Amino acid sequence: MLRMNAGRAGKPSAGRTAKRKPKHQSPSSRPGGSASNTPSSKLRDYTTYHLPGYEKTLSILVAAGVLFLIGMIFYKLWLLALLLTLPALKAPKLWQKRQIERKRTLLKLHFKQALYSLSSSMAAGRSVENAFREAASDLELLYPGGNSDMIRELDIITTRLEYGEPIESALLDFSARAQMEEIDNFIDVFVTCKRTGGDLIEVVRRTSNVIGEKMDIQQDISVMIAQKKFESNILLATPFIFILFINASSPEFMAPLYGTPMGIILATTGLGLLFLSAWLMAKFTNIQI
Repeated sequence: MLRMNAGRAGKPSAGRTAKRKPKHQSPSSRPGGSASNTPSSKLRDYTTYHLPGYEKTLSILVAAGVLFLIGMIFYKLWLLALLLTLPALKAPKLWQKRQIERKRTLLKLHFKQALYSLSSSMAAGRSVENAFREAASDLELLYPGGNSDMIRELDIITTRLEYGEPIESALLDFSARAQMEEIDNFIDVFVTCKRTGGDLIEVVRRTSNVIGEKMDIQQDISVMIAQKKFESNILLATPFIFILFINASSPEFMAPLYGTPMGIILATTGLGLLFLSAWLMAKFTNIQI
């Protein structure tokens, strides 16, 4: 994300919103620039995530450590345990996917809060530019420090407006980079109403309420799914705890399973079934809302 210190192109607006200057300036909103000659790809794309080198290394080490520990529990042979750590090479890809989902979830949550602020500001008679700036100020009160992606996007939109770029262009660029259904729906309605000259205040209010209620329902469903995922993780951890308990209380009972060909085959079969169960549970609980 490019950092920008944009100046005011016109007169400052009255009230608290006039004191707040945008912190971020998009490449297309620089003096002398335009949206047509500067690619929006320089701004953040919320469908991708660049994984730093230390995160790649850390994810591999953590995954390898967990798999090695599982291998020692089932085999008590360091060579077989090391072979079991090979799938840890795929850990960076899984971590990257998790980071993308986490950032998109936060963006969606902050977008819902920005919608309510936009609706209230425009109903109070503020202009579109001041309404977006006020929404960024409200989010800063909720998330001090301005580290929210939604705050940065609102700053970019207001900066583009101050340099004469149409709001439709700024919003459509944000929608293209976010690629979220809720954001697309709101921006489509907003842009259509702006072009056709409809009652923008009433449309924004109704659209904000509908999208906000939909996102509240999605959040409730996500909470229920998270509870089921937690229960499935407990079930997956139970066999390992059971094996550790038997090894600690009656090691002679588990001795035939370690160091013998038949014991290795049985341990491998059991471990394979556990991994299959984990994969099935992940599939069943991966519900797209």
